Amino acid sequence: MTIALDGTPLTVSTGGVARYTSELARALAAEFPEDRYWLLSDQILPSPVSFPSNLQMGSQPQTTAQRKWWLFGINREMSRRGVDLFHGTDFSVPYLPQRPSVMTVHDISPWAHRRGRDDWQPDAGRVRRRTPVLLRLGLARMVITPSEAVRREVIARFRLRPDRIVAVPLAASGVFRRVEQPRLEQPPAKPYFLFVGTLEPRKNIGRLIEAWREVRTSHEVDLVLAGRLRSDFPAPAAEPGLRVLGAVPDAELPLLYSGALACVYPSLYEGFGLPVLEAMQCGAVVVTSRDPAIVEVSGGAATSVDATDTRALAEALAAVAGAPDNFADLRERALARAAQFSWQRTARRTREVYEAALAL
Repeated sequence: MTIALDGTPLTVSTGGVARYTSELARALAAEFPEDRYWLLSDQILPSPVSFPSNLQMGSQPQTTAQRKWWLFGINREMSRRGVDLFHGTDFSVPYLPQRPSVMTVHDISPWAHRRGRDDWQPDAGRVRRRTPVLLRLGLARMVITPSEAVRREVIARFRLRPDRIVAVPLAASGVFRRVEQPRLEQPPAKPYFLFVGTLEPRKNIGRLIEAWREVRTSHEVDLVLAGRLRSDFPAPAAEPGLRVLGAVPDAELPLLYSGALACVYPSLYEGFGLPVLEAMQCGAVVVTSRDPAIVEVSGGAATSVDATDTRALAEALAAVAGAPDNFADLRERALARAAQFSWQRTARRTREVYEAALAL
């Protein structure tokens, strides 16, 4: 079988959808070497690093017709490559159903929080308008969500038949593992709480900073924010103990995760919460919100609080800062829970969805 995946998310350097697209494509190609996989986009994709031989990138469209990508260009490109099925990795599929398509709907954040211009997804206007139409017309034969929580939301919002939508969990990359802290001659750095993820409104950064300030009155602990600053989110004001690192390369994240007193992810809404799983795979103590998808992923191996309760968040962080050794069992449970996920499993379950789409 020859399968095309939307490679456009790879044009963004960081973020969950980019990671999903890259890791899934690699895992599919490795698990199913008899298949051929193409990453296609109407934009220039970054040069691949160590792709399997059966995973390739298509060329950027050149003609005017091809530039009308979702209407004409994508189908013309797939015909050139002999593609049997298309996987829209980011809320979209071709407008003309010349072959079966599968769509991944990562969450319903584009529709879940509308307050005029103060939007959770201000740049998602096209998704808000287009995706419901594509789903209503059945242009995606099957739909994938990253969690059962989102699967239920998508069924309810778009009134899809339950047999058309499948939850396929993601996984943390193999690069995320527990790393022993280096022994340095100079005095060690201060203990720190760590947040990893895009800095954007729904990540609840403001309450996290407030809770950390409260803890800092009785415990000498820093707060480290690692992630790309989205354009609609104001950078936190500088203050003692607050370290804003910006986007951090994957190779450096395991050391950050492993060295943190706790990894804190108090998000107001998630489709999966991949940084939670990354932190757990590094054996970190995780403090997170009670968002249904995150609770599903963490599986009881994290401390969960109400995302809107700053005091409860501060109390959870203070408990870790005051007696970190008391959380050794939680670290072990986190490692055990993370071991239940892998990109190989994700690839196999995704391939089953492809087969289901082809059989419809």
